[in-house]
Amino acid sequence: MNNQKSSAAVEEGLIQECYTRSLRLLKSNSTPDGIIACAKSKKAVDRSYASIFGRDAAICSLGMIASKDRELVHNAKISILTLAHYQAPNGQIPKYVKPELKEVDFWYSGCIDATLWWLIAINFYDHFFPEERFAEQLRAAIDRAFNWLFCQEHQGLFLLLQNEASDWADIMPRSGFVLYSNALWYHVKKLYKIPTADKTRQYFKVIFFPFDKAVPEHRRVRILMHYIRNRAKRSDFYLSFVNFSFWGEEIDIFGNILSAFFGLAYASKSSRMVDALLNLKIHQPYPVRVVHDPIRENSPFWRPYMRRHKQNHPYQYHNGGIWPFVGGFWVMLLAKLGRRELAWKELERLAEANRVNNWEFNEWFHGTTGEPMGMAGQSWNAAMFILAFHVLRDNIHLY
Repeated sequence: MNNQKSSAAVEEGLIQECYTRSLRLLKSNSTPDGIIACAKSKKAVDRSYASIFGRDAAICSLGMIASKDRELVHNAKISILTLAHYQAPNGQIPKYVKPELKEVDFWYSGCIDATLWWLIAINFYDHFFPEERFAEQLRAAIDRAFNWLFCQEHQGLFLLLQNEASDWADIMPRSGFVLYSNALWYHVKKLYKIPTADKTRQYFKVIFFPFDKAVPEHRRVRILMHYIRNRAKRSDFYLSFVNFSFWGEEIDIFGNILSAFFGLAYASKSSRMVDALLNLKIHQPYPVRVVHDPIRENSPFWRPYMRRHKQNHPYQYHNGGIWPFVGGFWVMLLAKLGRRELAWKELERLAEANRVNNWEFNEWFHGTTGEPMGMAGQSWNAAMFILAFHVLRDNIHLY
């Protein structure tokens, strides 16, 4: 009994220390124009990491708002406004901005998820501080963002289309209908009460999991399903992407977590998915590895750009590396499914990951060895730890 109490005290102490250090890191990474992606260093500046990224700043805003720390809430709001200021005339939110240089970057093949996360962040702020009518202040920018997203939506299937390497996993070859982006798209539609949300959910299920007996009326979907059913292995997971006659079976763990978390899968399927993820040990040595079966150089899906900076080889970076910020979504999914004891344990493991190298908050870790990699002082590691903590302790929701 004494050992159990001692263990619980250690766990609580580690979580509390990580929370405190997360607040400190986010404040350190806050600038007058918003939150930058990671702690400033020569390497970070040279690689543009010390910039305000659309997706990073929006995701960070969720944890900063949930903290209710006045300074962080203010910087979350400033981050959202800065991104709105640099919004493209057609409505797209940039990949990143450098306000001090008036530099705006939209990536090689575009950046579809920055706009989605930005819309999620605005809605989240509105729920916490409704008296400010924040969304009303940004109504014109929000309308432009939706107009741009609807221009990326397939007219018959209500799913977003994108080029490869144009979302958070920006050196991965997913293209066409991409799981991760469309999980976000469904969530955004639900948040903003877009009438076609149910259509998006309907086609999401048959496109990304085309193994059920349902035969859709849409002829193009039937043809896509035919290609996949004849060649793909059935699994518990959604396909990472679907294009014309080719698709991804590497198991996009982040995309599957978001799909379950945002309600695209029924609770029973989500629970089975979590069990399957645990069996794959995606949470070891830290939560979580973002791809189960990495793309290798002999694969038809391998691209030359995956060698950039020598970082996207198997079990590295987006191709099977461990990303602590994604671990925050994993914790929140466990909490949503009522697995609270496991969720607290996984939150503690996130704290252990952030603690490596004397609280370095490393960007990512090697998927098998657990070696810390990437930039230090990663803002969204801190923010997602804070958000996951409040989801567990205070039962808040991503609305």
